[in-house]
Amino acid sequence: MGKSERQKMAEGAWYCCRDPELEALQHAARLALHQHNSALPDPACTFSPPLAGLFASHGTDCLIEQPFHCAYGFNISLGDQVYMNAGCTILDTAPVRIGNRCMLGPGVQIYCAQHHLDRDLRAKGLEQAHAITLGDDVWIGGSAILLPGVTIGDGAIVGAGAVVTRDVSAGATVVGNPARTISK
Repeated sequence: MGKSERQKMAEGAWYCCRDPELEALQHAARLALHQHNSALPDPACTFSPPLAGLFASHGTDCLIEQPFHCAYGFNISLGDQVYMNAGCTILDTAPVRIGNRCMLGPGVQIYCAQHHLDRDLRAKGLEQAHAITLGDDVWIGGSAILLPGVTIGDGAIVGAGAVVTRDVSAGATVVGNPARTISK
């Protein structure tokens, strides 16, 4: 028997995103997200219980403002003291690792999925998943977009509205579309 679409997704191979197992996992994520996004703020709780059950892992003192969206959740790992402002989206078809003390501005978008370039195959729902990693002490400005497969090094800054198409070295500051280094 061949590999499931979920197994192919986890391996970074081409898979069909319109698979019943993947759709069921996305539905479970939507239920947890609805609970998170409609809950009253609780000053005693820094990390939403619905997200705690959904994510692969999370450190201490993490806060994700409402609204938040992700594709599956089980591919997201957070270090300690991660802060995500309102409106962040993580399409976690591959592992997304966010290091300690990272700050994500409002509307940050992290995309792991790469759709097929062939029109007919794209129409059939074929895509690949590429992991995204943020080191420690990374600051991602509002409305920045991180594209599949990028790594952001420790202490780097991604300016507001930047579109990151390639790795960012530790300590660098990048801005623009596509993002380019302005300082180290």
